[in-house]
Amino acid sequence: MKSQESSSSSDREARVVNFPAGRTARKPLEKPAAPVEGLAKYQGGQESPSDYRHRMIVNAVAFFIVAALIGAGLWLADTMASMRKNQDCVLSGRRGCTPVEVNRERW
Repeated sequence: MKSQESSSSSDREARVVNFPAGRTARKPLEKPAAPVEGLAKYQGGQESPSDYRHRMIVNAVAFFIVAALIGAGLWLADTMASMRKNQDCVLSGRRGCTPVEVNRERW
């Protein structure tokens, strides 16, 4: 039992770790290697007119696609809002919530 008491008392004592002197000095910083050899191969350089024309056509198509998506989103939001308004009107017990269009030429 004494061996258990002595091990538990040594666990409670503070421990000091000595580091050897001289190892904390920093090494001189070396210049890191460049991640790429050179940026010249990534430069645009001279564009041909066909590349410019193709890029502008692709930009125009992308613009119209984005405009169509925005228009579809606005139409969907408006439809949902009108359906919610009509549903709230019907669920509140009122009549005549949705206007019925009657064509006079038919009668």
